[in-house]
Amino acid sequence: MKFSRPEADIYVPGPTVKPLDALGRVTHLCVAAHQDDIEIMAFEGITYCLDHPGKAFGGVVVTNGGGSPRTGSYASMTDAEMQRVRRDEQRRAAEMGRYAIQIQLAHPSSDVKARGHSAVVGDLVQVFSICRPEVVYLHQPADKHDTHVALLGRCLEALRLLPPDRRPGRVLGCEVWRDLDWMVDTDKVALDSGGHPELAGEILKVFDSQVSGGKRYDLATLGRRSANATFHTSHATDKMSGITWAMDLTPLMKDDTLSLEAFTVAHIERLKNDVVRRIRALG
Repeated sequence: MKFSRPEADIYVPGPTVKPLDALGRVTHLCVAAHQDDIEIMAFEGITYCLDHPGKAFGGVVVTNGGGSPRTGSYASMTDAEMQRVRRDEQRRAAEMGRYAIQIQLAHPSSDVKARGHSAVVGDLVQVFSICRPEVVYLHQPADKHDTHVALLGRCLEALRLLPPDRRPGRVLGCEVWRDLDWMVDTDKVALDSGGHPELAGEILKVFDSQVSGGKRYDLATLGRRSANATFHTSHATDKMSGITWAMDLTPLMKDDTLSLEAFTVAHIERLKNDVVRRIRALG
């Protein structure tokens, strides 16, 4: 594997395995924009692979961590130094979660936001071509973070360059910067994020440059998962202790003519129709 950015980082935790072989083993792959996104959005995949021999989790972070806020003990660091801190934090998370491989492509966010950027898309095509994951976790299209939505677009471009028989069987868009609780229940995919509770908080605390800097992603993520599980249904007891909501993006793999915009708006329309129906019937 040779990626377009010289500072790209390929890390294989644990026993010595060639990176190409490690990526080839991956059955559950998460491609995320920033360091710590993987651990927020794809914890279900991490724990599933921990609990099932023969399954392997792989993580890809596409941006370089540039522009991160620097406060407290990190306040005097340069942007380049902060990027190295975030890279190392992501490596430690991969060790804790026993990932098969952790790749950090180190692209600036501006490149990710450029539609059809050849280097970004080319690196993603390389990743998707080497492994044959059963499940791919991506950002969801209604997210309010521009880089998250842009990366989803670049991932979709890359996946559609693969032959149909080489595309993943299931692709999920996961909540990070906008919850997916708003979707109608029939559209929701519930990712069981309640397993390994001792790991759930600790793997997020690894990102100390963010947590100690005033963004308590550890508390917020665990709280959201718990709230999703409790408020999922009003007339049944909770079957999971933590849920991350996801949107099934697989139809976008099966129909190259289906636009991301039309696909997403259809979800919003179904919510609108559900609200209108209930008001008219009961209001």
